[in-house]
Amino acid sequence: MSTPALAVPREGAVMRAFLARVRDYISLVKSLQTGLLLATATAGYVSGCCLNLAAGSLLGMLGSMFLAVSGSTALNMVFDRDIDAQMRRTAARPLPSGRVSTQEGLALGLLLTTGGLAWAAALDARYALVVLAGVFLDVVVYTLLLKRRTPYSILIGGLAGGMPALAGRVLAAGRVDSIGLLLALGVLLWIPTHILTFSMKYSADYARAGVPVFPGIYGVSATRRVIAASTALAVFVLYSAGRLIGLPPAHLGGLGLLGLLLAGLAAGSLLRPRPALNFALYKGASVYMLAAMALVIAGGI
Repeated sequence: MSTPALAVPREGAVMRAFLARVRDYISLVKSLQTGLLLATATAGYVSGCCLNLAAGSLLGMLGSMFLAVSGSTALNMVFDRDIDAQMRRTAARPLPSGRVSTQEGLALGLLLTTGGLAWAAALDARYALVVLAGVFLDVVVYTLLLKRRTPYSILIGGLAGGMPALAGRVLAAGRVDSIGLLLALGVLLWIPTHILTFSMKYSADYARAGVPVFPGIYGVSATRRVIAASTALAVFVLYSAGRLIGLPPAHLGGLGLLGLLLAGLAAGSLLRPRPALNFALYKGASVYMLAAMALVIAGGI
């Protein structure tokens, strides 16, 4: 018996709809941001992996961290859906556009976060506490309590962003130590370079949504000074962490060179501000962090 002529087109339409829904779900976890945080967690783990191998496995850390970070991000997207709907840059996201319901987004976020925390607890209690602290700082303190009230919320966001690096180190080393804290501090100090350059570019969007950001409150010139100072400190702290870890000279030299390039971009943006340079600094900050973590990972293997 032959297949009806309309069966194949209908099956194709169903498959396209399914893939579109999957893409919408994936966009809720911001895969690029999540990937960068996983890189910092891996660097933290590898930096201390030889001190206490019984603390857990790298794959277990990556799996639990992926779920926790992805879940937190999805929850943030749920709670920020009204803000996103007012911003041109984000209005087409799945939640504000209605392609994914609030209930779906909330269920996905809770499922991923709970799974990640449970997995983390099964690996190591101290590691799980640091992961839990990151989730709490990110979702509750940053997103729910501070983001709509003060531009200094990015400090809490930075603390949350530093928790994966600290968690990875804690899982491997079995304790909170100076290297783990330096890695987390380096991420915290890096956050203004990443976020404030972005908020300068989209300051009108943030103003439309009623979200206080540093450029809107204190002006662009002051923001550039903060970015330059924060970048220099982040570069210094991460280089210091590399020295304490005992990275091979080539890796440590690469870390220093990357830092000088990023600091040079920040100084150039301060002294000769231009939109193109600001955008280069925004992109360069992500490249620097990913490359710096790659050097730490490579140096520890």
